[in-house]
Amino acid sequence: MNRTKLLLLALVALFVASCATDTVDQGVTAESIAAKKFVNTSADAVAGELIIYVDEATAEQLLASECATRSGVTSLDGFAVEVGATELKPVFNLKVNAEQKRELDMHRWFTVCFSEDTNLDVAAKRLAECEVVERVQFATRVSQPKVTAEVIDPAELATTRAVNVPFDDTLLPRQWHYYNDGSVDFPNAKAGADINLFAAWEHTTGRPDVVVAVVDEGVCYTHKDLQPNMLVNEAEQNGADGVDDDDNGYVDDIYGYNFVDKGRVTWTRPGDSGHATHVAGTVAAVTNNGFGVAGIAGGSGNGDGVRILSCQIISDRNAAGVSATAAAVEYAADRGACVLQNSWGFEAGQLANDSAFETGTTGVEWKAFQYFMEKKNHPNLEGGIIIFAAGNDGKSVAGYPAAYNKLIAVSAIAPDGCPTYYTCYDRGCNVSAPGGEYFIRNGARFESGCVASTFPGDQYAFMQGTSMACPHVSGIAALAISYAADNGIVLTLPELKDIIVSSVSGLEFSGTKSHYETQGTMNLTNYKNKMGTGLIDAYRVLMAVRGTTCIPLPLGEQVILDINYYIGDGNLQVKMLESEISDEVKEKLGITDCRFMGSKLLITCTKPGSALVKLKYIAGGTAVGGGMITGGMEAEQEFAFVVRPGIKVDDSTGAPIVPGGWL
Repeated sequence: MNRTKLLLLALVALFVASCATDTVDQGVTAESIAAKKFVNTSADAVAGELIIYVDEATAEQLLASECATRSGVTSLDGFAVEVGATELKPVFNLKVNAEQKRELDMHRWFTVCFSEDTNLDVAAKRLAECEVVERVQFATRVSQPKVTAEVIDPAELATTRAVNVPFDDTLLPRQWHYYNDGSVDFPNAKAGADINLFAAWEHTTGRPDVVVAVVDEGVCYTHKDLQPNMLVNEAEQNGADGVDDDDNGYVDDIYGYNFVDKGRVTWTRPGDSGHATHVAGTVAAVTNNGFGVAGIAGGSGNGDGVRILSCQIISDRNAAGVSATAAAVEYAADRGACVLQNSWGFEAGQLANDSAFETGTTGVEWKAFQYFMEKKNHPNLEGGIIIFAAGNDGKSVAGYPAAYNKLIAVSAIAPDGCPTYYTCYDRGCNVSAPGGEYFIRNGARFESGCVASTFPGDQYAFMQGTSMACPHVSGIAALAISYAADNGIVLTLPELKDIIVSSVSGLEFSGTKSHYETQGTMNLTNYKNKMGTGLIDAYRVLMAVRGTTCIPLPLGEQVILDINYYIGDGNLQVKMLESEISDEVKEKLGITDCRFMGSKLLITCTKPGSALVKLKYIAGGTAVGGGMITGGMEAEQEFAFVVRPGIKVDDSTGAPIVPGGWL
């Protein structure tokens, strides 16, 4: 007899013994006590399923039960009798890393399944009345992303924009979201409205020991631009079909697992949209392989990209409930992921605040996130980072889980550097990234302003959404971990999160812009200072990991740089010494004027790019000590000059970069 049947029989057999204590006082007091146990409501919940959190003793008895008449459970059996329960099982997989999961009380969560005809609210009330049940949670379905894919004609896979790119992927010139020189076909396209990836690629393109879990639809792991970068479970790949060859609780989980249909990852069902495959391509499509798109952390064409793990929670328009979704997050942690990519969630405004999401830190999905964040799967990151799309509801609040303060929520911008019409913004939103946007011209819809990435069937497509913005941040997080590993740096989880949300460029916009969906206008002032901290910058992220301060410089404009601003707390008064800036740096940035004046450097850069320089200064006094002179010490510090289109000079901010001629 299998374990599930034994547990169910235990519930049924003990119902009579517990019935008396459960029904002694069924008045208002009992009902009010039961009501406090509810984690959420039955809205959008999976029928025939409830999740319960039981006390420690009951959990141990249920997990250890091998005999239907000796489990010792005295309060749950009534429910099994009343609704004809068909399954009782732990939410989390204790076959893997059980000790840490027990420390987080993950072993106390169970899923109870019964007839779909049973009224969920009535069933939940009955469960809540059981004294051993501390929480009752409805299996709310995640919101499925609504996306439209514009498949790219194979004849259009060649370069279409005159832009120099560092790798040979044929669609890389159309990936404006990596490097935007302002020539992309989009109204008022703005140079610099991108993630500044090309500069970051000079330092790292990823590492295969960094695993990114894509919690989404199923990833098309056979796609020629993704397959080399998929994480492979070799025990299952080389084992027998239908057998749990590695004994991890999942059968045939070669490239991940389908938590909806309980089996292999799929992407060919009629209702599948290709969403996960598109997301995965932005993170880690193979870079520099001579075709298709480039992934942010897809490597250099030498098998050195980060690895993708598919954790499927949506299949054929059928979205998993929170228990299956929590199991998918747990599975990602157990399979070695250190970045969790999530372009899904619940509708913005559905939950009021962080407390409602946590529900006393016993909501089953929060418990899974907590486990992922505490699991150290990479030696150069102490924990796991979780990144979410903010939502496409156009509301001034992110949807949950994205809005939760321990996770990173990503809003979306268009090629014009302005918010997209669909993006959630303001409360709960932490950082922005390119999400793309369709536009209308002469009655026709154009997709060139959307995000280009992989699509099932060895195809490529344009899509828009915060779903497309989110993997930009996940890919950059993977780059940051790779760069830390390359340089022997160990990051804590708070450090990495701080680096991501602080390594940004400012977003400046005003007035109005028209948008695709209704051809109406949006008032951009409503979004001012509400798109998180700004637009994420991949190069600045890596420099922050390195510990190098970035100095932004405008393109083609003479400016005077005050070194005092960048040393210490920015209020020092040191004298700069003339430093040698190499000919290589001068050529790379097109430096046509470079003069040292006291603590200042007058400089003009005519080429966009970035370069590392070492600037010297006197620590204490106005002269370097030595010989007959008592003075200060010669010191030097590494900085990164970042020259990009769109960097502005603003005298009123007190920034150290001011127009040439002003002293």
